[in-house]
Amino acid sequence: MRAGLFPRIPLITAAVKRWLKRIGLAVLLLLAGGIALAWTPEGDRTALEAEYGGAASRFLALAPGLRVHVRDQGPRGAPALLLVHGSNASLHTWEPWIARLGDRYRVVTLDLPGHGLTGAHPSGDYSEAMFVATIGAVADRLRLDRFVIGGNSMGGELAWKYALEQPQRVRGLLLVDASGAPGAYPTKVPIGFRIIQSPVLKPIVRHLTPRSIIEQSLKDSLAVQDVVTPAMVDRYWELLTYPGNRDATLDRSGFPRRDATVAEMRRLRMPTLIQWGADDRLIPLRWGEWYARHIPDARLIAYPRTGHIPMEERPDATARDVAAWLATLPA
Repeated sequence: MRAGLFPRIPLITAAVKRWLKRIGLAVLLLLAGGIALAWTPEGDRTALEAEYGGAASRFLALAPGLRVHVRDQGPRGAPALLLVHGSNASLHTWEPWIARLGDRYRVVTLDLPGHGLTGAHPSGDYSEAMFVATIGAVADRLRLDRFVIGGNSMGGELAWKYALEQPQRVRGLLLVDASGAPGAYPTKVPIGFRIIQSPVLKPIVRHLTPRSIIEQSLKDSLAVQDVVTPAMVDRYWELLTYPGNRDATLDRSGFPRRDATVAEMRRLRMPTLIQWGADDRLIPLRWGEWYARHIPDARLIAYPRTGHIPMEERPDATARDVAAWLATLPA
């Protein structure tokens, strides 16, 4: 076939090329603008401590460079309750209970390393062993002898792991939508967790953490949407920007976790109250039932129309049930 009979027709004309360049430039400008809007610098340490500290807050120096934010509230002579928050939360998650239980019980809460006003661990260690040791160090520093330990989500898992290590100190165990059961995987993963798990998007979180992602993650995790107020979203979002916390969140995901075994659960001989949101999509109720089957002295209470954080979603009902259970514990 002779080329002369079929002259070459340019696939892209010069005019089209100019329009493509303009469109490409516009897309780049939009992307740059989006990044600029989403860019989230680290928060100011002093301002955040003023906003989220307060008269009840203390900072315990537990190791060189490790200063743990703690609140120790309620009568000193009352039975003690030590509560551990979940992943990417803070000790503030327990304030609804403190408002309802703090007149009768000594309630100790803390910000785990990499969370809240504690900030990053100086060694970069985010292993389970470090978290359990930190909980023990706080109990030692505050001279807690025998006490009830409880936790929500990751905090619940750390609570039962502490109870396995120090059963002689634990009067009772409180598990609130606790992680750690074998195979306990979410039926719906909040967007924030999906980003952290993505090898491509994970590095972006260090610098781009828009408030909207935190808001949507909370809405995905909670069934009672009314409690997802602007103040709640601000608290979770701003404390995530506390210096070192975002890096700690990403680094923590690289540390291995050990799931519970039936043999371990059978070793938990202390009275145990299990509270669970019946509509928890992050750790569904069947895993609360798994704990209840295998912990010898366990009682399970499921709360209808409640998600992953019952103490913030249903503070009246959950605190009332905790108080009734605490009253049954041996002195």
